[in-house]
Amino acid sequence: MAIERRAGESTPARVPARATVRGLRGGGPTGNERLTAATGAVLIVLLAVIGVTIISLSRLLWVHLFVGMLLLGPVALKLGSTGYRFVRYYTANRSYREKGPPPTPLRLIAPIVVLSTLAVFASGVALLLVGPSSRDTLLPIHKISFFVWVAFMAIHVLAHLPTVARALRADYVEPAVGGRRAPGRNGRALSLIGALVGGVVIAILVIPQFAPWISSHHFHH
Repeated sequence: MAIERRAGESTPARVPARATVRGLRGGGPTGNERLTAATGAVLIVLLAVIGVTIISLSRLLWVHLFVGMLLLGPVALKLGSTGYRFVRYYTANRSYREKGPPPTPLRLIAPIVVLSTLAVFASGVALLLVGPSSRDTLLPIHKISFFVWVAFMAIHVLAHLPTVARALRADYVEPAVGGRRAPGRNGRALSLIGALVGGVVIAILVIPQFAPWISSHHFHH
């Protein structure tokens, strides 16, 4: 038997399924730019930690190893978001075409940034998994690729700092002030959180691999 609703009784608001999906996937080129910028901001903080560990590697080697593994998640997300923009632009997607490509100087150094990123992290993971016996072969590759990476990443970061600031303000400051959220904000936040959690899980799983390097490092030191 149906129960009639009393006069004046409010009906619970229902969120349309389309609105929910839009909250996770919407945003288009602007959303992609904001995800890339937010991920870049997280990477700046984590890379600053890596820089501190290099200054005092004898005491902070375990932090260097842990954060290095944690970085795999955000780095993969950053490569994925920029790669997605690249594919959408060069497959003639209208909205990405209208957004336009990055400035020419940044497009020119992009392959070096990507290749050096892959070289740094691939050599770092290989060093950790193979152990100190790979010091003579893999460590020079890791060091050289790291210096190249830092040089070009510095240019990349400095060029994108204004974009990062605008994106963070648009996604995380202005919605709190004006009460409106850009499409896809929830999805972007979940993607970034997922990348960080994934990185932490990887770092925790490989902690047993730290011991040989820490022991070897103290021996050589």
